[in-house]
Amino acid sequence: MLASLPGLDIIERTSSSLRVQNVVQLSLAPAFLLAGIGAVMNVMTNRLIWVANKIERILAADEQGTAGDLVQELPALERRRIFAQRAVMLSTASAFTISIVIMLLFVSAFVRTPLGTLVALAWVVTMALLMAGLASFLIETRIAARRNLERMMQRNPGKKSARKG
Repeated sequence: MLASLPGLDIIERTSSSLRVQNVVQLSLAPAFLLAGIGAVMNVMTNRLIWVANKIERILAADEQGTAGDLVQELPALERRRIFAQRAVMLSTASAFTISIVIMLLFVSAFVRTPLGTLVALAWVVTMALLMAGLASFLIETRIAARRNLERMMQRNPGKKSARKG
């Protein structure tokens, strides 16, 4: 009679500590990736905050008429803000999808429906989002490096750069 109760089957399948142990082991790699994404996002977010604050300071100085040549920095800073913000958003999306991977791993251990394809698809989406976020962050750092090089060349117009580009 107890076997015919609805939901008892799922309780029986989830009661296996060996099955839970296996799922926890499987979810360790995505969990470490989630921690890594969090660390990278911390760097990206700090960079975004720095750029946004610099833009605000220049705009405030411009309103007061004290910005001078700093206004010339705004287009490059705005481009950097866009790419840094995109990097944070894409990395957040990758953290979300890796969380879905972890959830699907647990669910797949306890339901009869095979979810392997869905787990693999979520993993691929996670990697694509993470790569896109890192690419945006790379572009942001290249813009910053290029702008620094331009400023150095403006300060020392007679010196040639050792690196072209």
